[in-house]
Amino acid sequence: METTADRLELGGRFGMEQEEWLRRRRHTLLRGWHCDHGARVDPPAATVLRAETVPPYGGDTTWANLAAAYAGLSAPVRAFVDGLRAEHRLGVGYQPRPGDDAYLRHLLDRQVASVHPLVRVHPETGERVLYVNGYYLEQITEVSRPESAALLEMLLDQAVRPEYTVRFRWEPGSVAFWDNRATIHLAPSDNAHLGFPRTMHRVMLAGDVPVGVDGRPSTPVTGTEAGRW
Repeated sequence: METTADRLELGGRFGMEQEEWLRRRRHTLLRGWHCDHGARVDPPAATVLRAETVPPYGGDTTWANLAAAYAGLSAPVRAFVDGLRAEHRLGVGYQPRPGDDAYLRHLLDRQVASVHPLVRVHPETGERVLYVNGYYLEQITEVSRPESAALLEMLLDQAVRPEYTVRFRWEPGSVAFWDNRATIHLAPSDNAHLGFPRTMHRVMLAGDVPVGVDGRPSTPVTGTEAGRW
C-alpha cells in the first residue's frame, strides 16, 4: 500500500514549494488527466484510493470513461485511430525549469517509456478503449509531431467531454475503486491555495500488457525490467 501524502508536507523535498509544483505539473488542463503508471508496459489494472484527511471543500476527483469516449467518436475516426500507437513516457506532463533541478534528475534517473495502442481492447469486457491521457502520452508514432499534437488534442478533448465524466466528493473514510484500464482521472488542484491537508492511501492491482485492435501487445521502450512490476 502506498500513502499519497498531503503535498503541503512535501514542499521542498525536490526543491519546490506546493504552488510551483502544481503550476509546472499541470501547465495545461488536459495535462492533468492520466491513468496510474501509464508509462509502464503493464499499467495497473485497477486502483483503490481511501481518504483519511480531506479539506472541508474542494479536492474532488474526476474520472472519464474511455470506452464511452471511443464509442462516441464517428465511425471514420474510430477506424482511423484503431491502427495507431503512441509512446507513453514518464515525466511528459512535467514542465522543467532551467538550471539545477533535482526533480528533473529524479525523473530522468527513473525513466520509463512504452508504446501502447491508441485503442486497446479491454481484456475482460472486450470493449474498445480510447487509450489516451495527458500526463504520460508523448507522441503518436509514425506521424509527424504537428499531426500528433493536433490528433492528441482532439482525442483528449473527446475523452473528457462532460457526458463521459463523473466527479466524486471525498469525505474521511471514502473509498474509490476504479478500472485503470478504461478510465483516466484528474486529481484536484482547487484547494492548493487554501492550506488544508489532504491525505490518501492507495493500492494498485497488477495489470496486463495492453493489446490493440490488431492483436499486437504494447512494447517497452525503456525502464527497469522493461517497465514491468
